[in-house]
Amino acid sequence: MRLQNRLNQYQRLYVKVGDQPSALRVADLAKIFVCSERHTRTLLAQFQDAGWISWQSQVGRGKRASIQCLTSPESLRESYLQQLLKNGDHSAALQLSEMDPKHLTVLLTPHLGGQWQADAPTLRIPYYRTMQPLDPQTLTGRAEQHLAHTLHAGLTRFITGEPLPQPDLAHHWQISNNGKIWRFFLRSQLYWHNGEPVTAGQLCARFEVLRQSPRSRQSLATVTNLSQPHALCLQFDLQIPDYWLAHRLADLNCLLSHPDDPLCGAGPFRLASFAPELVRLEQHTYYHLQHPFLAAIEFWITPQLFTKKDKISCQHPVRIMLGEEDELVDVKPVKRMTSLGFCYIAANLRRGNLSSQQAQKIIMIIQRSGLLSRLPIDHDLVKPSKEMLPEWPIPEHPMSQVTLPKKLKLVFHPPIELEFVAEALKSCLADEACELEAIYHPGRLWDSEESINSADLLLGDRLIGEAPEATLENWLRQDPLWPGILSDQDLQEQLNRLHSIQQIPLANKRAEELRDHFYRLMKRGIITPLFNYQYQVSAPPRVNGVQLTAWGWFDFCQAWIPPPLP
Repeated sequence: MRLQNRLNQYQRLYVKVGDQPSALRVADLAKIFVCSERHTRTLLAQFQDAGWISWQSQVGRGKRASIQCLTSPESLRESYLQQLLKNGDHSAALQLSEMDPKHLTVLLTPHLGGQWQADAPTLRIPYYRTMQPLDPQTLTGRAEQHLAHTLHAGLTRFITGEPLPQPDLAHHWQISNNGKIWRFFLRSQLYWHNGEPVTAGQLCARFEVLRQSPRSRQSLATVTNLSQPHALCLQFDLQIPDYWLAHRLADLNCLLSHPDDPLCGAGPFRLASFAPELVRLEQHTYYHLQHPFLAAIEFWITPQLFTKKDKISCQHPVRIMLGEEDELVDVKPVKRMTSLGFCYIAANLRRGNLSSQQAQKIIMIIQRSGLLSRLPIDHDLVKPSKEMLPEWPIPEHPMSQVTLPKKLKLVFHPPIELEFVAEALKSCLADEACELEAIYHPGRLWDSEESINSADLLLGDRLIGEAPEATLENWLRQDPLWPGILSDQDLQEQLNRLHSIQQIPLANKRAEELRDHFYRLMKRGIITPLFNYQYQVSAPPRVNGVQLTAWGWFDFCQAWIPPPLP
């Protein structure tokens, strides 16, 4: 960025000479700028034309010239930053914002939250870290997964507060042959974000790719054939009935992107800009469902705003704030929801170092020691789990005299609360003469077989979508956690159980059978939820329609901003 470089050069000069008149040769200035004397003269001319310096050269080689800085680098940055923000060049503004977070907060706050720019409602969200590329097949972050559902469409979709899959690219679908043939009838006039028509052939080819993908193949494992009975129809032939299929096709792993561009979708918003400092989404002009009110959504990647507790936006990934905290406390109620997703502890019985009875004893120690209530965390942020899902109880484990192994190995991944659990559990097990080694796994998913296979205990978390039972069924199928911790016999029995459950047409009966399966896993100490997060979204008065989704974000298609007063 040319302006950034010029300001950096000017700052070098200011550090050397300050705001007092000085006498320097061009050669001296070239050393300050770390460039040639010829380029030094060019810089001086630019600085003088911009009104940054007063420069009076002297005739003759080696003569000293008079130079004085007329403004501070901080003032210049602030002035140009304001100008860029006013002109809507937010990417350039954020690149320029190398200043103290307090000053940056003052400058950025008026431009955050809900704004109208060029007669278009725009929502700007400050965010604490850079984003992963928004390819649905590679995402692990919660925010990115939410954005992927905003950018991409599936044959079916979930809407906020509705547990049953709804039509998306498909207008409707029909089930025949006792659940073994599914026909999805596409809407007419579907368009990708690049303006190209969506064809059934493209979708069929994309599903063939997903059937081979490590992230998606389990969702489509029972599909034996994909065909196009006519131009607006996709037919799935199944080996055995699968009454979860419409749920699976709305899942992140089955979202459909353009065959030539994984970032080009057909959802309500398209990706207009993706940079380390700014991610911008714009409304898809040819979207096939009801258009959202918002014209654009911007994520301003500003980690410098999150260095202190009183800065704007979320202090934790499950806390999202739009605007100034003082304003929100005074005039806008906070949106809260206890997540159905949970952090859990899993026991690796496959490794053979830990028995089911010993795993149950560890769970009993956690349940009865009050370990979770003593964690050094914000207890408004988490809530100890009483059940896996509503009316899916967690079994109580009785007192046991079984002796624990002398040494155990625990692996945990983010969020930070799991590190606190690991340290607290280490202390509790020490009282049982068991030494616990805790190892951090940096990924948000269990993407390393070695990490799973080498651990006796694992701490992780599980996001739950709008259809909780379908999400948990997918978890059993897709997560490498299960083949890593279950014995071959347990794994085969689980697969047989899932095949049996998916063939049940009645949704409530499928849910009951799945609940019973998880209860048996919990009873054996293999998996146990520990706590749920309290999702929270705050918004200033100028942002309306903030509705929490099951992911803990808010539905971009529901939010709206009132127009500015005349």
